Amino acid sequence: MTNKERYAEWCSEQSEMPLFMQAWWMDGVCAGKQWDVLLWEDETGKIAAALPYLYRKRWWMSYILMPQQTQIGGIWIREDKRQDTEFLNKVADDAAAQLKSMRLSYYYQKYPVGSPMPALLKERGFKVKEQITYRIDDLSDLDKVMAKFSKNKKRQLQKALTLHADPDMSAEEFYRFHTECLDEQGKKITYTREFFMVMYLKASRLGQCRILRITTADGETAAAAFLVWDKQRMYYLIPCYSPRFKDTGAGALLVWEALKAARQQGVSFDFEGSMIRGVAKHYKQFGSEANTYYAVHKYYRPLFWIAVVINGMRS
Repeated sequence: MTNKERYAEWCSEQSEMPLFMQAWWMDGVCAGKQWDVLLWEDETGKIAAALPYLYRKRWWMSYILMPQQTQIGGIWIREDKRQDTEFLNKVADDAAAQLKSMRLSYYYQKYPVGSPMPALLKERGFKVKEQITYRIDDLSDLDKVMAKFSKNKKRQLQKALTLHADPDMSAEEFYRFHTECLDEQGKKITYTREFFMVMYLKASRLGQCRILRITTADGETAAAAFLVWDKQRMYYLIPCYSPRFKDTGAGALLVWEALKAARQQGVSFDFEGSMIRGVAKHYKQFGSEANTYYAVHKYYRPLFWIAVVINGMRS
């Protein structure tokens, strides 16, 4: 049995593991690319920690980056080992050694909220950068949730009274709509149709995704979002809004309907927050709370960053 096969079995036992680290998700977002996993065992030979990663190579440079549309990665520690200082240090030492032995030019992954590994890797020469995501953990009483909305968001919801939520948007329609929204803003979509369809099909077969859209009285799409979830929370993974309907309250209604969907699934809600000030302000106005997590990176070849700037190294 390969490491990836063992990892796939182990993932099914990790109830708290974000879907972004699950083997099936990695299969989807890394389709056509190379991904693998480092494993660490306990004294009984069972997997106690793992590091799934996307491995990329371009010219003479090899590197590990986050796959597209994948917000969390790094090392996942089995719950009963998270307070085992000796084991955690062993994993950190071995991870640093194995990554170095791979002769990488660069390493970059974002670790789960609350992970002990970024601090341990920092002690071993890695750089650590703070990231923020915005969450609403308690959705048991939606009236209380809405009470925490800012006055501005409540006004926007009032504007949206003529709009409708529609759960029947196809993956093809969503990708086309997102592309059109970005075109209207003079921007280009950063993922391909093929990439999205594979990701969507993987998640939909497991019943872990939904496309939600907001339509006008005339049936035009004003906003849409691709939602995914695991056993802990729903992620506002890919929201998109048509600039033509920015004053209709469609964005606020889209979030409200997404929160209702999360409550229906019995999970909390994660906006997959942005470090972009305007986006962060938007999410905070829904009464969400900031959660800190960390990106861990290391340059093994000092000139790698020049290649990034000049050529744009992407996952």
